[in-house]
Amino acid sequence: MSDNYNHLIPQAADRFTFGLWTVGNRGRDPFGDAVRPPLSPIDAVRELSRLGAQGVTLHDNDLVPMEASQEQRNQIVRDFKMALEDYHMQVPMVTVNLFYDPVFKDGAFTSSAPWVRRFAIDKAKRAMDLGVELGAGIFVLWGGREGAEVEASKDPRDALKWYREGINALTEHILTQGYSMRIALEPKPNEPRSDIYLPTVGSMLAFIHTLSHPELVGVNPEVAHAKMAGLNPVHEVAQAIDQGKLFHIDLNDQRIARFDQDLRFGSDDIKGTFYLVKLLEDSDYQGPRHFDAHAYRTEDVAGVWDFARGSMRSYLAYREKVRQFYQDQEIQGALRRIQDLNREKSGMEDESALNWWRERGYAYEELDQLVTELLLGLR
Repeated sequence: MSDNYNHLIPQAADRFTFGLWTVGNRGRDPFGDAVRPPLSPIDAVRELSRLGAQGVTLHDNDLVPMEASQEQRNQIVRDFKMALEDYHMQVPMVTVNLFYDPVFKDGAFTSSAPWVRRFAIDKAKRAMDLGVELGAGIFVLWGGREGAEVEASKDPRDALKWYREGINALTEHILTQGYSMRIALEPKPNEPRSDIYLPTVGSMLAFIHTLSHPELVGVNPEVAHAKMAGLNPVHEVAQAIDQGKLFHIDLNDQRIARFDQDLRFGSDDIKGTFYLVKLLEDSDYQGPRHFDAHAYRTEDVAGVWDFARGSMRSYLAYREKVRQFYQDQEIQGALRRIQDLNREKSGMEDESALNWWRERGYAYEELDQLVTELLLGLR
């Protein structure tokens, strides 16, 4: 380990969070059963605290089983809150599982069955109540089953109308209960449905403007989901920031056009991850840096904590590279030359000016090589 990076130790101020479902992932996939034992929520809180995380996040049923009685539910929540206090951890965000139970096989908010839609809304409201009880101010909603394989089965206009009714019911719940909570919608192009409604940040932003209380609703972009669609996560996140709608973010990594891999943050696309961290830091994003990924199926329990430690350390390392980017004299000199030339010629308006702009070079090759060398440790 290089002495230059020994200071990269996670602190609560870094706002790193992990979902219970991330470190609790047992390595099960469509072709193989679990390879790791279950991890209790309290054990997750203890270990993540030890590693320097600020908090944990959860689906409702990550903590409280669906079949739990009210008495069991209350005891589970009391024990969990005590663990949070003991280990100085927070729950900034909660979400709801509207995809696992067979009742949601044709959607939750977009199900063709009105009874299922009502059940989904009620379940989401109870998850919100749980989140408020745990101190969460963000409610993420991923519509994993909100999609279709057979287009003849429902009119997508009806599905979007039902989706809108569901979100409106949740914002109304926030207002009537007096909650200090906002909703972050999470787009994904496909998997587990062939096509999921509202697959990108842009489509989510357009949808939000049709809601009754758009001020309470933003987005939760995920790196892997953007790359599954062949999109640039940096541009997706930038659009959310530009609209004032980046309420939360899921950090991981992914190879383009693959199944949802949920790779450790920054482990595959080094340059893309650098620019994403730079965007978050430059924009002064104040929300959680939430890692929605999991350890490789090859790993035992110790490997899970290597994964968690590595996710946070990588973010800190990329952040350090951002600092070096601004301190590197050659990089900043190249940027100044580009900017000064633009300013110098900005007043030119005749045909000769256009010809000059047609012929000029922008020196982006030089700039890109300098950044590449920075990331490779050559600078």
